[in-house]
Amino acid sequence: MERKYQVKFETQVIHEGYDSEMFNGSLAPPIFQTSTFTFETAQQGEKRFAGEEEGYIYSRLGNPTVKMLEERMAALEKGESALAFGSGMAAVSAVLFALTKTGDHILCSQGVYGCTFGLLAMMDEKYKTSHDFSTMETKEQLLEEIKPETACIYVETPINPTMKLVDLKMVAEVGREKGIPVIVDNTFCSPYLQNPIELGCDIVIHSATKYIGGHGDVVAGIVIGPKAFLDKVSMTTQKDIGGIISPFDAWLLLRGLKTLAVRLDRHCENTEKLAGYLLEHPKVKKIYFPGDNHNPDYEIAKKQMRKPGGMISFTLKGDKGTAQAFMNELKLIKIAVSLGDAETLIQHPATMTHAVVPQESRERMGIEDTLLRLSVGLESWEDIRDDLAQALDRI
Repeated sequence: MERKYQVKFETQVIHEGYDSEMFNGSLAPPIFQTSTFTFETAQQGEKRFAGEEEGYIYSRLGNPTVKMLEERMAALEKGESALAFGSGMAAVSAVLFALTKTGDHILCSQGVYGCTFGLLAMMDEKYKTSHDFSTMETKEQLLEEIKPETACIYVETPINPTMKLVDLKMVAEVGREKGIPVIVDNTFCSPYLQNPIELGCDIVIHSATKYIGGHGDVVAGIVIGPKAFLDKVSMTTQKDIGGIISPFDAWLLLRGLKTLAVRLDRHCENTEKLAGYLLEHPKVKKIYFPGDNHNPDYEIAKKQMRKPGGMISFTLKGDKGTAQAFMNELKLIKIAVSLGDAETLIQHPATMTHAVVPQESRERMGIEDTLLRLSVGLESWEDIRDDLAQALDRI
């Protein structure tokens, strides 16, 4: 039954896209674990391939379980449409391939995920595109850095792993003024904490492996944006390159989404308490956390994020050996490169997620050898603190 009123986020993550009639009353959405779909007649098949009739053809081109996930994510991110992919990088590459051609330029935020950095370098080498990194601090700066051949602006905020923020409203204004689409990787926030499309941006990307899934058991990506653009992506870069999501993985994401708001409230609560602890510790040189009121981007965080998030990066006094020795002393906290899971995870960006980035570029991004990235989990915050404390005591 169609609702006559707008429900809130916490309700949308549970109910959006559910079709009782289609699912025969099943409370949990069925997993349509099929590679292909049958046609009643040859003529029906012809019409579906010609786009003259709605309906499913082949799971690479659409699947009911996947469609429910896409509808839910589009609603949560306030977008017209969404596409699900087999990984976050499949989503990133599909969007960048769709928006660029030989000779085009991409303007990026000062830091990006290591694999995004690698993809940009590969595109430059193989397809003769180009890209530049920008601190994106002022409108005037952005206008100077945009070139006649700039095809898109690509933003991470918070930036992985330095937690630097970019003012999305300001970037969106520049994009509109110049007619250039603005892409935002919103993985660190999820739609619960930040909605770039509401701030004027055009396309949102998630590594759904992280907070969307939330349980460390699925690899996936999501793109949200204008329907016309995503229809084009669906029938070109997604269909022909084939980075699709399986129905089972889509089902796992639907299950994870139901608790997204509850989980992120706890992630954020734990993170604020741990940030305060690390800020005062004598062996910690500096913390990078949007909720720290001494952070230069604190006002941006208050303006565009509902809460400061579940991620902290921090540097230790010492060198790379100090950082690695600290990690090796941890007992509860796991050394792993993902984030957004129930478990607290820590990683060393310079030698792990951003190892592909040359040292000179890493240093410009602010990725020091003593920088550690902590994805705060759902455990008791005191237990996480005590594990950090005993490891800090040993270095």
